[in-house]
Amino acid sequence: MTHAQIAPTRISGLLEAAETAARALPPAFPLAATVAVNPFLGQTQDDLAKASARLARVAGVGLTRPRAAYAAEIASGRITDDDLAAALMANASPHKPGDLALLKAGASAPCPAPRALVTVADLAAEITGIDWPAIIERTVGLWAAGHFDDGQALWSPAPGHGAYTAWQTWASRDLTPEIAGLRGFCAHVNSAPDTSERAIVRAADRLKISEKAAATVFHRLLMDLGGWAQHARWMLWQAEHDGASDGTLVDMLAIRLVWEEALFAHVPQLDQQLDQRWRETVADHEKPVEATPDQVIDAILQEAAERAAQRRLADKLQGRAPAGARPTLQAAFCIDVRSEVFRRALENQAPGIETIGFAGFFGLPVAHRAHGSDVVENHLPVLLKPSLAATSHGAAETEHGTRIKARAARAWGRFRQAAVSSFAFVEAAGPFYGWKLVKDALGLVRKSSAVAPAPRLETGLGQRSGHHSGLGAKAETAAMVLTAMSLTRDHAPVVLLIGHGAQVTNNPHESAYHCGACGGYSGEVSARLLARLLNDPETRAGLPDHGIEVPADTVFLAGLHDTTTDEVTIFEDDRDIVATADLAPLKTYLTRAGAQARAERALRLPRATAETVAGRAVNWAEVRPEWGLAGCAAFIAAPRAVTSGADLGGRAFLHSYDWQADKDFTTLELILTAPVVVASWISLQYYGSAVAPEAFGGGNKLIHNVVGGIGVVEGNGGRLRPGLPWQAVHDGERLVHDPLRLSVMIEAPQSAIADVLDRHPDVQALFDNGWLHLFALKEGRIAARYRPGRAWSSEPVAELAA
Repeated sequence: MTHAQIAPTRISGLLEAAETAARALPPAFPLAATVAVNPFLGQTQDDLAKASARLARVAGVGLTRPRAAYAAEIASGRITDDDLAAALMANASPHKPGDLALLKAGASAPCPAPRALVTVADLAAEITGIDWPAIIERTVGLWAAGHFDDGQALWSPAPGHGAYTAWQTWASRDLTPEIAGLRGFCAHVNSAPDTSERAIVRAADRLKISEKAAATVFHRLLMDLGGWAQHARWMLWQAEHDGASDGTLVDMLAIRLVWEEALFAHVPQLDQQLDQRWRETVADHEKPVEATPDQVIDAILQEAAERAAQRRLADKLQGRAPAGARPTLQAAFCIDVRSEVFRRALENQAPGIETIGFAGFFGLPVAHRAHGSDVVENHLPVLLKPSLAATSHGAAETEHGTRIKARAARAWGRFRQAAVSSFAFVEAAGPFYGWKLVKDALGLVRKSSAVAPAPRLETGLGQRSGHHSGLGAKAETAAMVLTAMSLTRDHAPVVLLIGHGAQVTNNPHESAYHCGACGGYSGEVSARLLARLLNDPETRAGLPDHGIEVPADTVFLAGLHDTTTDEVTIFEDDRDIVATADLAPLKTYLTRAGAQARAERALRLPRATAETVAGRAVNWAEVRPEWGLAGCAAFIAAPRAVTSGADLGGRAFLHSYDWQADKDFTTLELILTAPVVVASWISLQYYGSAVAPEAFGGGNKLIHNVVGGIGVVEGNGGRLRPGLPWQAVHDGERLVHDPLRLSVMIEAPQSAIADVLDRHPDVQALFDNGWLHLFALKEGRIAARYRPGRAWSSEPVAELAA
């Protein structure tokens, strides 16, 4: 059937439904720079219960823990009746239980597991006994692995073509479906329309998919493709980030629909039974997405668990402490929850040590080319665009030489990994690699002491727009960063700027352990660049014009916190001015703090002791080198005095913020729209990987294989697995990540917070629909809870901290 035979309004409606379905998926970033992504990014217009209903329909997953987990916490007193009652009162659903007794009864009652609505492939498998969903998963996965390859394969099918065209060329010659029993599949694919849009419209017409049903039918089929569809969503994300567009995700939907169409038309044994049952399924898709009473109960129980956690956190907040004398040492760390453990340990080493929390890219939106590489790395949150360019190539290294070395390295990597040459590599290099494997197995490998050349800015800060404007830009940038860090006065003689990264071995998800604020890279580059900028005499000379006086004896030093070993490397050779401070005590403090942090982390890691924690970084068989950000539950933006001395268990993002120094609340706006959003992505990725691992988790590390350099599959093919591996959230016996939506606590006037939300409706929706909780602090204590629609309710500390 051609477009001329289909009403234009129907064509428009179907393509609009395809766009809606595409945007209901989260993007999956490639392994090279894995960034935590909110898996419910396309569901934030709904609350938890309704999102649960939608994802039950299209993916067969729930968005809360099993009822038994909540029941156990109620029985133990961890969740109190007050928590349950408050959560019940806050829920506006007409389907909620009528009273506390009914809610508690519901928590103890069994709840049926969610089931996705069937596809044509599911029905065909049921009727014929042939596992068509598995065949689709394997054949599409085999094609996609080659098509989306990013340097691992030596050959790609139909290079240079869009996904739909490339697949059509491949599938019209792939006899796998025909051998399995789908006679006429190749001819069907060959005769399919030549564009994905036409293919979607034709398939929808032949499958009798109504416009009313199309959005969730299409969403269901895209979820069926797993990480391949989410990778295509990332391609669209990247294109739109650069002001362009990308049609790959629509192509993927067309591919999946052509499969449905082919099964509907060509599978033997399919008679009126399939047609009738598929019509019933389409009718189910036409129904509005509405939460069931069970899904409402689960959402209330989840909120009760979060209120219980908020009570425990409120009890630990310290309140404001009076400002003391000039600190002897200041150390600025990333807000990452792993830094909380080290910050607390460092502050315990001596009086006068003060730590600061700030996003790990330290306010410098840098695109960086590393030493010996021609790959540009964006060291900043993925929500932002780089405006500065930097390189860490040695002074004598030419651009041409760098590119030659980088190409040689890529060629060598491809030779080792390619399907054919890998055997030759093993034959030739096996004896030489034998000793390396033995050393790795025995844990004899040690971290290299070599330090990369110091990064230097190539463009930005006005270097190319004249000498004086460049000097002014330096001071202006430095002042902006120091203000955002609440570090405008009382500077210590030594100020550390500590980025973070993670040393791991044989781990395809390595970048997920690095700094999310640095785009999945380590924070070394950002810290070293900022230290260089702040030590620059020209920068210092211009800071008083911005109301900031940095003492002449203050030296900024960059460092890198290895979160797996809890060792800190100080880049003292980067200094542009001579330090008068004695660094020996500093190094002693860092060494002792590292030992204390390792001892604390060892209590959570399986089979670990304080002495063996660091060794996990070089153990190529270790599936849990560290816990990453597992356990993250809160984001606190306040002076350090509010949390100093409190053991937050490595569960809180800590951002230093003094609202009284934020005259126009620009820093508050920055915090709510960047670090809070990034932290929410991290929190919700861990949440999704814990409660819905089938749809949003990375699967079992033990059987992972890297595909195309972009992701992993389990075994030797099939669906790409996005999200976190199961071993990142589970210790083999229980979840180590307590799936809680993030509680955001900000010490600022409620009116100022509400004004920021008013200007950013997408951020407000996260709070209005319950994907984040928001609290206003006053003098270090919780003063009010945010309510949907920029309202506040006063909740006395006694109620939260009982």
